[in-house]
Amino acid sequence: MALKRLNVLVYTGTGTTSESVRQCTYTLCRLLSPNYAVIPVDESVILKEPWAPTCALLVIPGGADLGYCRVLNGEGNRLISDYVRRGGAYLGLCAGGYYGSGRCEFEVGNRQLEVIGSRELAFFPGTCRGGAFKGFEYQSERGARAAALRVAAGTFKEQVPETFATYYNGGGVFVDAASIKGRKVEVLASYDGELDVDGGDGRAAVVLCHIGDGKAVLSGIHPEFAAVNLYPQPGVPGYGELIDKLVADDQARISFLKACLRRLGLEVSQEDTAVPPLSSLHLSAVDNAKVTELLCAWEDVIDKEDGQEYIRGEADTFRIESEENSFGVEEMRHSLPSTERGSARDGGIVDYAAITKRIIPHEKSLPNPDLTPRFNHTLFYSSLKRFQATEDGAEEWGNMLLYGDVVTSTNSLLEKNPKLISKLPTGFTFSASTQVAGRGRGTNVWVAPPGALVFSTIINHPAHLAVSRPVVFIQYIAAIAIVEAIQSLDVRYEKLPVKLKWPNDIYALDPTKPAGAKQYVKIGGILSQCGYCDGSYQIVLGIGINAVNPRPTTSISDLLPAGAPPLRLEALLARILTRLEAVYARFRRDGFSDDLERRYYRHWLHTGQAISLEAEGGARARVLGITRDWGMLRVEQTDAEGRGTGRIWSLQSDENSFDFWKGLVRRKE
Repeated sequence: MALKRLNVLVYTGTGTTSESVRQCTYTLCRLLSPNYAVIPVDESVILKEPWAPTCALLVIPGGADLGYCRVLNGEGNRLISDYVRRGGAYLGLCAGGYYGSGRCEFEVGNRQLEVIGSRELAFFPGTCRGGAFKGFEYQSERGARAAALRVAAGTFKEQVPETFATYYNGGGVFVDAASIKGRKVEVLASYDGELDVDGGDGRAAVVLCHIGDGKAVLSGIHPEFAAVNLYPQPGVPGYGELIDKLVADDQARISFLKACLRRLGLEVSQEDTAVPPLSSLHLSAVDNAKVTELLCAWEDVIDKEDGQEYIRGEADTFRIESEENSFGVEEMRHSLPSTERGSARDGGIVDYAAITKRIIPHEKSLPNPDLTPRFNHTLFYSSLKRFQATEDGAEEWGNMLLYGDVVTSTNSLLEKNPKLISKLPTGFTFSASTQVAGRGRGTNVWVAPPGALVFSTIINHPAHLAVSRPVVFIQYIAAIAIVEAIQSLDVRYEKLPVKLKWPNDIYALDPTKPAGAKQYVKIGGILSQCGYCDGSYQIVLGIGINAVNPRPTTSISDLLPAGAPPLRLEALLARILTRLEAVYARFRRDGFSDDLERRYYRHWLHTGQAISLEAEGGARARVLGITRDWGMLRVEQTDAEGRGTGRIWSLQSDENSFDFWKGLVRRKE
């Protein structure tokens, strides 16, 4: 199975500042979406999880690099260095630049701030000396300035402005970088003007270092800081002029940062990804009366204020708006700048949690197509009825749908607001065309650009069934349902090479590889989150499938044979829901039966797969299947010749968020 490098990991652990992380994440999302998932990670991820195989870029942002040394020296730095030398990419910004150099000399002679010492990564073999300009103070903007930068001639293939101003606060200069011979170190940009420290040969502000098969860009300035996200500082003289200079050179800054990312081997978006406004959430049903019934069920959690109705959930606030006013409200939202608390300032960082989400119940008819141009409700409900008619046991799931064109995360909005979902029936589904804060397992973020099928379904699993029908099997039956739904969507879909990967991923044969290569790539994932309400485990089952989106990786549409009808998201959603309802009904009735087990193994990738059990001292084993009691992975130890020894282990994941196979541990007896 091929592992594509689609993750951009931003270190957020010990030593970082929240503002540096915030600015870094904002800018990288704008420049790299939807090609990559930008994921926050702390030192525990770097030290304990197998992040490297899927990492396209590791970013160490600003802060204080002594904190980085404290938690990453030794094993952490060895892992980072090995990752880069084997073809990885590293971006060190300000403190991350000091940290990636062979030696740090910061504020020498200043007893309160002085930091001097060698550094283990040493991507830049010399010294990073700073601050390049006087006046730095921790947790303050008093040392900030709009530093003038001069780009080295011939450094980039694309057109980049020769000079521009960018945000600076405490960064260093890479001493004598211009004297290093060969291509091991390239100066990408220099400070344009005199410095307050000796930079030796050249005034290198940004360098590109070649390390084995990988690369590292180290920067003394902050090209990731966007002026739109800086706030006025009345107590800092000249700060308003600083912001004005950065605004004037913003496009030059973006062009330079894009060029640096390309030199690191990343595929940068052609256009900056704008911060999308959250859309209204449209509540509809196959029978309009069901919408009214749900509103009545919500009565005891609805607050009325100034003629408005609100559901104030534990994490989000929802306002119930009338259907009659929905079109005018939606038009105004897209034509006027938002002034709501939490909204972006001219495209800046958005606090999505602070924004009130609008729910528009459609009690008389389905949503007007003008309100949901990327989702055809009529097609969805007609497809649902068609599939229900041919699927035994499928009658209810999908009959009520909440849809939003742009949402934070369908799973998060449900799972984090028990007050909202406590009244929702099994089969209630929440779908979206775009997620701006999609949830994956652990710290993972599912890349959900337009064209991906993204939805969450409520399953109220009776607690008295939990012993004989454990909740852990829900993700397994969901995987069965997804694969079978895809292959039964049309007669010409039945041979699509779609498989399931234990325990909750969907894979497909990579159509870009030669027929004999037989490499599989991930096209979907399942996230099952569980709570408890009124005698039932309330499961929010989140599913994301690359359906017709061309990025970031293979989609179902790439697998279709010539002459096959085009894939419609609405039909695929309806098909998955009907098959999922039928499979769940079988599971409730018979448990994980012989039939379900056969269907599971028919589609999975792992029978006989050789694995190494790191938690068992590197013992070798082969996969046999999953246990029928608690869904553990069942493996048999093998000898040096690959033959079974008869020793059987039941294994589970250690909650590893990047690769289940690297974190298997024996079940405690």
